[in-house]
Amino acid sequence: MPITLLLDLDDTLLDTDERAFLPAYCDSLARHLTPLLPPAAMLDALHSGVELMRSNIDPSRTLREVFDAHFYPRLGVEPEALQAAVVSFYKTVFPGLRRMARPIAGGRELIDWALAAGHEVAIATDPLFPLEATEERVRWAGLDPARFSLISAFETFHFSKAHVAYFAEFLGRLGWPDRPVLMVGNDLERDLTPARAIGLPTFRVEGSKALPVGAISRSGLPVAAGSGGNLMQLTDWLNSSPLETFVPSFKTWSAVQAVLLATPAVLQSMTADLSPQMWKMERSAAEWAMIELVCHLRDTEREVHAAQLKTLMESPAPFVARPDAAVWAKQRRYLGEDGPASLREFVAARVAAINQLQSVPEGLWTKPARHAIFGPTTFLEVVGFMADHDRLHLQQAWDILHPVAAAAHPG
Repeated sequence: MPITLLLDLDDTLLDTDERAFLPAYCDSLARHLTPLLPPAAMLDALHSGVELMRSNIDPSRTLREVFDAHFYPRLGVEPEALQAAVVSFYKTVFPGLRRMARPIAGGRELIDWALAAGHEVAIATDPLFPLEATEERVRWAGLDPARFSLISAFETFHFSKAHVAYFAEFLGRLGWPDRPVLMVGNDLERDLTPARAIGLPTFRVEGSKALPVGAISRSGLPVAAGSGGNLMQLTDWLNSSPLETFVPSFKTWSAVQAVLLATPAVLQSMTADLSPQMWKMERSAAEWAMIELVCHLRDTEREVHAAQLKTLMESPAPFVARPDAAVWAKQRRYLGEDGPASLREFVAARVAAINQLQSVPEGLWTKPARHAIFGPTTFLEVVGFMADHDRLHLQQAWDILHPVAAAAHPG
């Protein structure tokens, strides 16, 4: 059985002293841009822009869009005025910072073993750098970026690793694989705690910077007792463990909320480069095109999920209806609609639902209800059905856009 390995980069595959590397990176960038920008003002805008990226929970904007909307206006310059200099920095200056990092033992062997065994491997690093910079840092770890299914970067991701939604977005970008998943990292706050909060098993890479079992995070959650060690021990552990034990569960409120928040972000990344023809491309007469899938999600959100939430919140004995929305694609002639506009409408409807859910008192999650299809249920379980619906259709979207890979690796 294949497993999806999500690997952190810093202090997991790449030995990086962030206390030295980040100041050196910022100083190098400031000096490179000095002919165009005052260094102090640039660094101030850079640091505040990074903090905005870290805190972003808007699924309609990538982290780059969040950063750019702050950084350039604060400095009073247009992005085009700095573009050539920034490109030059990452091509000519940034690679020189390699002297401040080194591969962590066992990383290349782990990747070689995982890929040879048919597993999927992805780099789940905090997406606060451009993809070009992150791929360069992967090479510093002695690894080829092309070997990984996905590398998170600020151009395409909407959430930092401070948020559980980052992991939902990451899995969604992989097509929500129905197989075991393991998050491997060293950092409690950005690797282990949020990954566990969405329901992922984790492996703690031990070292001088790893927190011991029993330590308390800033969020107040303890480091759970579990598997940990170096990368070579990870390979041995995976070789000797039943991989079925790494099947994640996404049933908690934290996981459900993360899936619902991440879905519009994933769809935007999936469809960002689609032509009008690709939006309407059907793999077969029996399968939906992307425009039909997005319109289905939009109308389900507006007409089905909104009504369900209203019933759950207002009725003392809620009965949750579930109309057959699958027939709407033909009835409503979704193929004639505009893809990007339909997606924007879905995002707006989903953001409104998320805002509504965030106001629900915690005690209401156990409220009993009756579902038209599933019978006796609870408020949380019904919202979980909404998240399951998202995951199902993101798998479908991934299959539409990756037909060859989907045929080779079903499920």
